[in-house]
Amino acid sequence: MRAAVAVRGTAASLVLAALAAVPATGAPAGDAPSPVAGSPAATSAAAGRAEALGTAVAAGRAAAEGIRFGPCPEGRDVPGTFRCGTVTVPLDYAHPDGERIGLAVSRVRATGGTGAGKPGKTEGPGKAKGPGTAEGPGTARGSSGKVARQGSLVYNPGGPGASGLSFPMVGTLPKWKRIAAAYDLVGYAPRGVGRSAPLSCRDPRSLGTKPEPAPEHPSEAYKRERIARAEAYARGCAERAGDALRHYTSLNNARDLEVLRAALGERRLTFMGASYGTYLGGLYATLFPGHVRRMVFDAPVNPDPERIWYRNNLGQSLAFERRWADFRSWVARHDRAYRLGRTPGEVQAAYERAGARLAAKPAGGTVGPGQLHDALLQAAYYDSHWPSRAEALSAYLHGDEKPLLRLAGPHPGAEAGQENGSAVYTAVECNDAPWPADWRVWDRDNTRLARVAPFETWDNVWANLPCAYWPVARRRPLDVGTRPGQLPPTLILAAERDAAAPYEGALELWRRLAGSVLVTERDAGTHGTGGGANACVNAHLEAYLLEGGLPARRADCAARAEPEPAARDGRARQGAAGGAVRHGPA
Repeated sequence: MRAAVAVRGTAASLVLAALAAVPATGAPAGDAPSPVAGSPAATSAAAGRAEALGTAVAAGRAAAEGIRFGPCPEGRDVPGTFRCGTVTVPLDYAHPDGERIGLAVSRVRATGGTGAGKPGKTEGPGKAKGPGTAEGPGTARGSSGKVARQGSLVYNPGGPGASGLSFPMVGTLPKWKRIAAAYDLVGYAPRGVGRSAPLSCRDPRSLGTKPEPAPEHPSEAYKRERIARAEAYARGCAERAGDALRHYTSLNNARDLEVLRAALGERRLTFMGASYGTYLGGLYATLFPGHVRRMVFDAPVNPDPERIWYRNNLGQSLAFERRWADFRSWVARHDRAYRLGRTPGEVQAAYERAGARLAAKPAGGTVGPGQLHDALLQAAYYDSHWPSRAEALSAYLHGDEKPLLRLAGPHPGAEAGQENGSAVYTAVECNDAPWPADWRVWDRDNTRLARVAPFETWDNVWANLPCAYWPVARRRPLDVGTRPGQLPPTLILAAERDAAAPYEGALELWRRLAGSVLVTERDAGTHGTGGGANACVNAHLEAYLLEGGLPARRADCAARAEPEPAARDGRARQGAAGGAVRHGPA
């Protein structure tokens, strides 16, 4: 439940004079002609200036207040070093003295650093200070030989609608231990997510356990049904959130990140974002380039304002078809294990037989073709899921529905989280940019696309269709980008066959962020590569975060090995991680 927080105006007066001339986008003034007074462009520019000023007021206040970290609400299942707190941000940055909302924050202190603090201690309000002495290469160790603390590493896992509160737990994994020794690992739940002013568009109990169809070529009657559901969902968002609904945007998420930076006492931000988190990072880099220390973009979405978000979803559906083909080819190569067919076409036929059988008689009364599709869609995100998905499909077709029920069946107690994630995803994407308001545009574009990419096209439509009937005025997306010298060097990580974030998005972000370096995992498609199974990618990630080290312009890593079929215990046997670095052209 959203609760208004009493405003303490202590820091506001400290920043007003300095920010009177700050442009809304963070770019130097004078780059473009002034808009005509009274025009929509002038109104938008004035609103942007107010929001920029409000962000500075909120950041100044947060620097003075800090974050009081203490035991976590779910503390029974986390180690004592895992601490939680809250940072307050304006609901509306144009009115920083109005209603404020709390964002949940988590942290594990750097484990091996000089000046890393005492894990488990309850810290009071922080003082604004820089991230120690590690601003560049060669500063990873202090005079005692211990790893020097380099400040906070803040992480966003994407979505929109995903929470990063569990992120600090990665410090217990071997691949993250060197980074965890140097950085306080910080996660947070963005506005609307979890305990951070949670957003909902319908009663989670209405999700139910009804089996869903998944037609690749839906009938006109089915389309009308989905249109009605989309209209009802959009109305529900407006009724439940009221006027606050318009404030769930990517730009406000970027402003929240700036307030979090200040509250942590960091002069400059070290940030890692995955998937949608890369768009959030790109907005932050555009708005606050001088406040960036280091920034990692893992599995970038395309930030071109003409593609946010309708066209990006079209491109994503096409990329999912390629990745679905990769999965079917792998299953066919392992026909001895799964008995689903020796060619990708035969595996496709097996999938269709399963869908038809589930349409006639849902597994367990709850799993229909739609649930089957959702389970197999995960194989298009992560190749580590290939063995379990192939095994479930095979077992079902050979008379055992239990593996499929475990993967695709309802999970009691998860409904509220699922609805919350869907609501935030919908609100942010619908608010961020214009969407076609005419169903005929959606129908035309996706009917054409489904002829060549049937696997995910229409399911993607139904997920986003509430944006056609959205009750809130949409903004024009910010033109993400920086000029040479504005931004410190940043690191972009991308898999060449990523379906959820097609590789073209990484190339576009690389082009837009001056001085950025692109590391590509070739011939691979797992969504998100940093800290995963590829040793080559991880070496680049560590060198950058720990020492500021980067290739000259770009580098290639060989693909991680494909998973092997599941062993009898149901777990995949993953091969060795990726190979040597190959430097590409400038």
